[in-house]
Amino acid sequence: MQATATFVNIAAYKFITFDDTAEKRPEFLAKCNELSLKGTILLTPEGINMFLAGTRANIDSFLTWVRADARFADLEVKESFSDDQPFKYMLVKLKREIITMKHPLIKPEEGRAPAVTPATLKRWLDQGHDDEGKPVVMMETRNAFEVDVGTFDNTLDYRIEKFSDFPAVVAQHKDELADKTVVTFCTGGIRCEKAAIHMKNVGYDSVYQLDGGILKYFEEVGGAHYTGDCFVFDHRTALNPRLEPSLATTCPSCNATVTPREQLAPEFVEGSACPHCAK
Repeated sequence: MQATATFVNIAAYKFITFDDTAEKRPEFLAKCNELSLKGTILLTPEGINMFLAGTRANIDSFLTWVRADARFADLEVKESFSDDQPFKYMLVKLKREIITMKHPLIKPEEGRAPAVTPATLKRWLDQGHDDEGKPVVMMETRNAFEVDVGTFDNTLDYRIEKFSDFPAVVAQHKDELADKTVVTFCTGGIRCEKAAIHMKNVGYDSVYQLDGGILKYFEEVGGAHYTGDCFVFDHRTALNPRLEPSLATTCPSCNATVTPREQLAPEFVEGSACPHCAK
């Protein structure tokens, strides 16, 4: 698909002191418009977060431009590919946090929680324990509706509705995880990075973040120990472990075409009903 797809989709973030966001916003917007890119960039005092799509040449030009700023010289990017442009607009927004947690003392720039690579995590899950013999527990940091699209097998899912709910939830379950190694994960790494730091701060002894999140795991080791797809916030709706967009399906009851997003509706029951039936 990489050789034939028209669009390269990138996800990237970095926690870094970024105190000139207001001045940089028009520069980012102008550069993206110049290169016909679409998507969203968040500029915050704690760093940058971006989801963009464009042609290979234009994405590469944009990354060269961004990395010319010493603060983002080592910006790491996760890629996927699509035949269609997954975004409608180009937005550059100013926000207080890359992802809202409402815990200003958490500063990933000053030191990350330990991270586990996708390859190491797969090995741990294959063998059923980490390298010290401790049971490995996967912990969701995403919202409940994202989890419903797909997640790691036997994961802890506390059904949070927003990320700012996470600190209170993990405080309630700390004692029951005392003898286990906890690996937090999310779509691209941002939420699980903050989550793991917070858990370290409140006394979890053995906690890791999945480096690069689910998308990096898919890219490096595929779908082992994962069931379903990974929800993404663009018109592709979700990506499978091959980083391909989820497909529409046909409802056997009413013969309507059911888009990936419609498949997330409560009226959708695979093999028997869909939102079109309900109408």
